[in-house]
Amino acid sequence: MAADDPIVAGMAGRYATALFELARDAGTLDAVASDLGRFEALLADSPDLLRLVRSPAFSAEEQSRAVTAVLAKAKIEGTAANFLRLVATNRRLFGVRDMIRDFRELLAQHKGEITALVTVAEPLADAHKAEIKKALDAVTGKNVQVEVHVDPAIIGGLVVKVGSRMVDGSLRTKLNAIKHAMKEVG
Repeated sequence: MAADDPIVAGMAGRYATALFELARDAGTLDAVASDLGRFEALLADSPDLLRLVRSPAFSAEEQSRAVTAVLAKAKIEGTAANFLRLVATNRRLFGVRDMIRDFRELLAQHKGEITALVTVAEPLADAHKAEIKKALDAVTGKNVQVEVHVDPAIIGGLVVKVGSRMVDGSLRTKLNAIKHAMKEVG
């Protein structure tokens, strides 16, 4: 299944695939995803941890000890903790964020979900987000997870990206089209 999928290419994809298959067989997919999400949040919140993960200056032993301490403090256990310790031992910690991303993509594919990136000019109310999700579910025929990003530069409207398809209904794009049309007329 996963071997033919382009998201599992490369070193990060191989690690993510191995973790996904292990978690799937153990019935712990959601727990592993949750633990990986917590570890990723720790990376985002700690510049020191991020430096440890990205820097080749630290030995495998130093990375393993540090990761073990972080996992214990964060109470991350089980398959995800064993995986992260293995990654550190194998000196592949620099790719852990890509591994987590690929794991999430495999999990979403397994659950029949896809993610839509929706860019709006100002934060959306929950009711509007639900309407967008409902419309995207109907169009794609899949369970769409909506990820909203706010970018005031689009002025209004929205930009929706699902996979390789993008629909740009932003006011900025429409104004640019009118500007170009006016230049041709004048």
